[in-house]
Amino acid sequence: MLGDSTRVRILDALSHAELCVQDLARRVDLSESAVSHQLRLLRGMRLVRPRRAGRQVFYALDDQHIVRLFAQGLEHVQERGRGRARAVVDRE
Repeated sequence: MLGDSTRVRILDALSHAELCVQDLARRVDLSESAVSHQLRLLRGMRLVRPRRAGRQVFYALDDQHIVRLFAQGLEHVQERGRGRARAVVDRE
């Protein structure tokens, strides 16, 4: 599920706050339809959970375990990126 940059951007946005589809679409610069499609996949994998408030549905990461796993994964990717940047500098 984390192999797709769109889903990673959605999870990143949801790791900071609970959001409705409209706000999430604006934050990740995608159409509401595209965000809804990705949210359906993420719900199916139990990474996000919906909460209905009247006619709006808000989404959040499913639980604190998902928040921690996402944060660790993001940290790992960032560390690898810094390591590659250092390797390029060292070669120059």
